[in-house]
Amino acid sequence: MRSRWLKIGAGLTVAGLALAGCSSDSGSSSESSPAAPEASAFAGPVGEGEGQLSVLAWPGYAEDGSTDPAIDWVTPFEEQTGCQVDVKTFGTSNEAFDLFKKGGYDVVSASGDASLRLVYGDLVQPVNTSLVPNYADIFPGLKDKQWNTVDGVNYGIPHGRGANLLLYNMEAQTEEPTSWKDMWEADSPLAGKVAPYDDAIYIADAAVYLMATQPDLGITNPYSLDQTQFDAAIALLEQQKPLVGEYWADYAKQANGLATGSIVQGQGWQLTANTANADDELVGATKPTEGATGWSDTWMVAKDTANVNCSYLWLDYIVSPEVNAQIAEYFGEAPANEKSCALTENEDHCAQFHADTEDYWTNVYYWTTPTEQCLDGRTDVTCVPYKDWVASWTSLRSS
Repeated sequence: MRSRWLKIGAGLTVAGLALAGCSSDSGSSSESSPAAPEASAFAGPVGEGEGQLSVLAWPGYAEDGSTDPAIDWVTPFEEQTGCQVDVKTFGTSNEAFDLFKKGGYDVVSASGDASLRLVYGDLVQPVNTSLVPNYADIFPGLKDKQWNTVDGVNYGIPHGRGANLLLYNMEAQTEEPTSWKDMWEADSPLAGKVAPYDDAIYIADAAVYLMATQPDLGITNPYSLDQTQFDAAIALLEQQKPLVGEYWADYAKQANGLATGSIVQGQGWQLTANTANADDELVGATKPTEGATGWSDTWMVAKDTANVNCSYLWLDYIVSPEVNAQIAEYFGEAPANEKSCALTENEDHCAQFHADTEDYWTNVYYWTTPTEQCLDGRTDVTCVPYKDWVASWTSLRSS
């Protein structure tokens, strides 16, 4: 199992895997007052495949044996369906959005900060979940969420999920931290020793901390911030800057910093801790009492795909118990399919990633694209859209 972590570590450092960078202009036209385009889902039934399928995916989600001959779930799909698969991988959500917008792809694995841009940009179609039999076994906590459902209409099939955890060097901190406070407070003893994520979506992490420490701000959704709330989050990020040893974008580099002690605390993934602990138990991972941000990816279908049958065959196959288990374990995440937990090579995988512990996710706030229309339901204020998050983050990092 350790060798698998190291293999994926070598192959996926390209932009932090499922993390979500995006530029200030990509998709910004759909951020102001979004309304899902009028569209209908494929009525079915799913028939014989068209013979081809173009897949746009995060590295590790559609392995075809080219990275590792032993890791191949594309070839069995081709053999079962006759749909010949062409896989293109991307490094960031912004890259995924730009590629998908240009056309030529049938399906895409989209993180929560990209999925709504794809919907509001009229680039993907609603998904008829009744045509995806394995959807019935998806954990309820991943269904009908803001990043994959609009006005009650499903726009994709959940793939997996993870939390952005507090990682810490266990030699420097012999007791497990229970709070994010040393990552944020001005009097932190860890000045120069913390590692936040280097992306505008990290503003939501500041909002999560403010939800717990400044309840008078009234934040209920860290991606739904009015100007006062947003300004408070930016102020907290400015307060954090003197504590920062490095802003991380390469999780393998962060793992090394945590393992050697040059970094004592950081926000990151269980995968990062596992990579750091390949030879010894050096780095701990915990979800503090304030909660955490997180991510959940969704398989989506291009609006005008000519290969709708192959697309639906892929949606059902990729979240089938066996395949979803393989991907979740290879990639390092909680699978979406509940039945996958009995099929992982590591019997403790689902326990380690809290796949079947729904209470664990109650204070995990999955990445969602911020829009001017407040996602928390408020209609008496305007919220700060993601393009302004990017502009503010760029300004903060350059000052």
